[in-house]
Amino acid sequence: MLEAGPLLDPAKHFSEHLWPYQLPHRGAGISGSGYDASGSRELDVAFISGNIPGEPYVNAPGSPFGWDRARILGGRTNHFTRVWLRMAEADFKGRSLDGAGYDWPITYKDLKPYYDKSDAYVGAYGTKENIPSAPDGIFQPPPHPRCSDVVIQRGCKKLGIPCVPGRAAIITRTLNGRPPCHYCNQCERGCGTNSNFSSSQTLIPAALATGRLMIIPNAMAREILVGDDGKACKVSYIDKTTRTEQQVRARAFVLGASACESARLLLNSKSALFPNGLANSSGVVGRYLMDSPSSGVIGYFPQLEKLPPHNHDGTGSVHVYTPWWKYDRRNKFLRGYHIEVYGGRNMPSVGMFHGISEEVEGYGRPLKQACRKRYGTHVSVEGRGEMIPNQKSYCEIDPNTVDQWGIPVLRFHFAWGENDIRMAQDMRETFNAIIEAAGGKTVSEIGSAASPWGYLYETGVAHEVGTVRMGSDPKTSVLNGFCQAHNVKNLFVTDGACFVTNPDKNPTATILALSWRASEYLLSEARKGNL
Repeated sequence: MLEAGPLLDPAKHFSEHLWPYQLPHRGAGISGSGYDASGSRELDVAFISGNIPGEPYVNAPGSPFGWDRARILGGRTNHFTRVWLRMAEADFKGRSLDGAGYDWPITYKDLKPYYDKSDAYVGAYGTKENIPSAPDGIFQPPPHPRCSDVVIQRGCKKLGIPCVPGRAAIITRTLNGRPPCHYCNQCERGCGTNSNFSSSQTLIPAALATGRLMIIPNAMAREILVGDDGKACKVSYIDKTTRTEQQVRARAFVLGASACESARLLLNSKSALFPNGLANSSGVVGRYLMDSPSSGVIGYFPQLEKLPPHNHDGTGSVHVYTPWWKYDRRNKFLRGYHIEVYGGRNMPSVGMFHGISEEVEGYGRPLKQACRKRYGTHVSVEGRGEMIPNQKSYCEIDPNTVDQWGIPVLRFHFAWGENDIRMAQDMRETFNAIIEAAGGKTVSEIGSAASPWGYLYETGVAHEVGTVRMGSDPKTSVLNGFCQAHNVKNLFVTDGACFVTNPDKNPTATILALSWRASEYLLSEARKGNL
């Protein structure tokens, strides 16, 4: 395994049990922006940022896309929210159902055994609800709702909107020697007990224990080289510690560098056989870039002021959520979204009380009393929807910019579609209605009607997928249904790049299921001598 960053040491890189006063500048960073001089968040797992010094990316004019990257073993699985949702049967055949986008070359039936295997091995909590838009999984018992969750559930009930126990890759019962979550609500800063899922702590140690995995850290892949037979034969990479170029040979290659980074590597791997980039005979590598159309509203609930102080931090993920509930009716937009709820008295952090400080004059005890009164009274209601792939959203190699290792970087072209904008408007209306029905008041919301992207998070939410999509036709896709390149049979791409569409389900559970399925297929083909 070539890892672009260092190996991960939980004792060094995880900070989930540190208080702000134990960190330089109370975790605000030297600039006060929440990032330190290296571009890493001090209150987060190290090396995760949209701004990696020496490794830029370029945005075309008018493109709002933001690209968060991780340069450490396990990548962004070290800090994501662990929301764990399966794609539904309808998600694989959207074009057949409504004429938009594209169908996958596989079905839910093909992937279900691997969803099951992943659930059983990783561990996830939830409840069986028998909702067609949100297939049930293999669940451990979910945590109880927080006080803020109960408030939102009451509002949803008044409106006839389902709000069920959340689904997240965090264990609440012992699994494979991993202890259950102790509810510190610091998942995004790592987990020293390995109670939440990350590939660095849950998958890779088991692979290392076999004695058949060697990890080469600080290895920035530059290019995949091909032989005269058209097969991939070796990878050229930069050893970051010595700044020298190295090569490694193999019989088969699997890319899992994240959707855009994998596309970048293929596009930079040009040769006489593949002048437009490796496995890119179709010309679609980098195309059909998608993120999750998302919006959010924050509500203030005065009834939460009356709660006696107590610990209801819970997990670092959702305790309740709303699966897509309007799948059986005609809406103003295609496809749908789910709702995530976040609230409670989380660990105090820099900037938490800025809003109150602007409202309340004074200092000392009166200001502290006001902060304590408002502490934990705000609840965030957020939506994650499906983006219909469009021709305006893609990444390509920038002809003028290289990173500090001399590797050409990506240039992004990105535009939300009208369907995405209409979906975000529906989110806003729904969220405001829920907050009002729950007895709260909206105090903050994303975007505005005057914004070109309406109420969307303009830069996305780091759910980018689709740049090396699978399909049945080699003329319009890069991979087959097993994540194997049509043109290079010993090359596989198993991260979010292989996605055909980007449903409202957070992509990690599907990435793992697809990877497991591709791995079994790769091994079977290797034994047959087909690679």
